[in-house]
Amino acid sequence: MRPYAFAGGTAVVTGAASGIGEALAEQLADRGSSLVLVDRDADRLAAVADRIWTAHPALAVATEVVDLSDEAATDALGARLATEHPGTTLLVNNAGVALGGRFDQVTLEEFDWVLAINFRAVVRLTAALLPTLKSHPGAHLVNVSSVFGIFAPPGQAAYAASKFAVRGFSESLRHELAENEVGVTVVHPGGIRTRIAESARTGSGVSVAEYEEGREQFAKLLRMPPEKAAAQIVTAIEKRRPRLLIGWSATVPDRLVRLAPGRYWRLIARGAGARPKAAARD
Repeated sequence: MRPYAFAGGTAVVTGAASGIGEALAEQLADRGSSLVLVDRDADRLAAVADRIWTAHPALAVATEVVDLSDEAATDALGARLATEHPGTTLLVNNAGVALGGRFDQVTLEEFDWVLAINFRAVVRLTAALLPTLKSHPGAHLVNVSSVFGIFAPPGQAAYAASKFAVRGFSESLRHELAENEVGVTVVHPGGIRTRIAESARTGSGVSVAEYEEGREQFAKLLRMPPEKAAAQIVTAIEKRRPRLLIGWSATVPDRLVRLAPGRYWRLIARGAGARPKAAARD
């Protein structure tokens, strides 16, 4: 498959108001892509869009304020995108949320909230825009999983389940869409400095002490600037890479999981010097 052509196409990016999504939107605009930016934070999203449009007045920059945990709103968004943006050649499902707590410390409603945003919204938006992507041979799909789509630590049952699901969905789609000349990249970021840890929810059964301990542990891992992660994603899109691991905190666990599938957590926990309990990466 030929390299992805950014200029002239439209890129839809979810979770675009901050972090990797914001940095990715800026870098896609730098390469000539018009944008549709999706997030639930209206004020932050408007600021990002205004800044990009000021720097690139020739590009179309649209915004959609949507809570992706609302499935009806997500379906309506997908229908609008397919109708109003027929030139879409890139979909980046980047939006994600985190929930700290063991499975017996979270409610089923809390668990389902994570799945709704991290997985079902990915499926719904992909389904809505897939005919559009297939109508443009050379289009591309990016689904952002996580390092927790490679290994599953205690205290992250909901988040890991959602990100493993994104990984499996993406890999199957990659094989299915090859004949349509639509590329698929699944991204596994490690410790990226984004807002997900500070905005993560905590399970109803998690004590304040556990929450603070987990947040402090994860804060130490969040080191890479989102701009650097976004640059790697842009390169992966252009080169049609099927899988992207970002940072040592993704590449090292990936190797450990393959080498010691039944014992990797003890090795990772020993290396970290603690047992993470309450946050994540995206």
